Amino acid sequence: MDAEARARLTPVGMALLVARIASVAAAVAVALWLYLGYTPPKRSSYPGREKVIFWHMWTSNWAEVINNICRRFNESQERYEVVPLTVCGGSLKTLIATAGGDPPDCMGQWETVIPAWAERGALTPLDELMEPGDWARLRDKMYPAVREIGTYKGHFYGLATGMNIWACYYRPSHFKEAGFDPDKFPKTLEELDAIAEKLYRYDKNNNITRIGFTPWGLSHWIALFGGTLFDYDRNELSICHPRNIDALAWMAGYSNKYGYDRVLQFQAGLPSTMEASWPFMSGAYSIVVDGQWRIQQIFEYMPNLDYRTAPIPPPAGGKENACWSNGNFMIIPSGAKNKKGALEFMSFWSGVSDPARAAEFYTWGGWLPITPDVANAPIYQEYIRKFPEFKTFVDIMSSPNVQVTPPTPVQAYLMHRLGWAEDAARREVMSPKAALETIRDEVDRELKNTRVSLKPAS
Repeated sequence: MDAEARARLTPVGMALLVARIASVAAAVAVALWLYLGYTPPKRSSYPGREKVIFWHMWTSNWAEVINNICRRFNESQERYEVVPLTVCGGSLKTLIATAGGDPPDCMGQWETVIPAWAERGALTPLDELMEPGDWARLRDKMYPAVREIGTYKGHFYGLATGMNIWACYYRPSHFKEAGFDPDKFPKTLEELDAIAEKLYRYDKNNNITRIGFTPWGLSHWIALFGGTLFDYDRNELSICHPRNIDALAWMAGYSNKYGYDRVLQFQAGLPSTMEASWPFMSGAYSIVVDGQWRIQQIFEYMPNLDYRTAPIPPPAGGKENACWSNGNFMIIPSGAKNKKGALEFMSFWSGVSDPARAAEFYTWGGWLPITPDVANAPIYQEYIRKFPEFKTFVDIMSSPNVQVTPPTPVQAYLMHRLGWAEDAARREVMSPKAALETIRDEVDRELKNTRVSLKPAS
């Protein structure tokens, strides 16, 4: 367009032209993003077989673990060929592909997507895809948290291939230094509070040089205090459950006692919490609450570290062997072309079809099993003997007190706001009760905007 033509454009015309250019640029950007965001499929290694397109989000060394599982499946039978694709930003792309009529046959996920996607008809109910007898047997065998994480409104949508459990890691040398027996980890939260106070260390200016213990992650403590974020009997959220308020008040008490800003200042000087730089390994913490994957990291980066694990102790009147849990799970989009092949692959990997065979896969990833049959398999028991502290996490898996993210279409928003409430209470910006009431109202509004009900369909 020349200068004279530009001059004849009215402000509205110019705005429309800019908008058109912007829309074209956006379309090009999305196309490039979709193209570059995943690894292109490899050529078929098994001509004539039915393809099972499998999208997942694992990268680097983890992608090799996934590829090996897929290879084992392809070698185990002669009907299907699983084709794994690493897809960055997989959640959005799966929805786009489903809307466009070309989704993968199955997908590996760890994000809170099941209720939101199931509500919109984007997922296949696995219980309807299975034979009734097979589903009944699997339902009865699965650990409670495994069953709950995949269930929404009475249907089972996500089959886990590895769960995460949180427990305490502690340093025996710090216990001895403070005059405590490392063989007697606290049995109650009140005992833990008392020991933590003796484990803190300070410099001459009263700055923290070692944290004895500090809580984080309100969802973990809600379970221990006997609260809940979801009332399963009434099928409704229960964010302001009295025991939830108690849990947040206890967490805020740590900030009041040790100083929220002082703790943050100490943490700001620590390296990343990832892998080799995890501060627990350097002795910056005496007791921490973390997941089972840390055991493999310790073995890789500091194999001679003296440490132990124990369940998180409950407060008076609380629940033993309790925590929040999440995990990796497999889903089948509603528009998948090869649902039977996808279910065969999922059953193979998870251990539904052969627990003893699948147990090896769980040791590759340091994953927690979904059924006792996998946990009791010889190769998995050998793994526990190699890493005895791992047993703490496996034992907790069977507990009915392990909670998962509430089955609501606004899961991600709820967990985000729960973090805000924790921060507000610990900074003493709001009382624990007011903070939870605030997010209760926010989540209620968000849920109303989705125009869905948590009640099962009649």
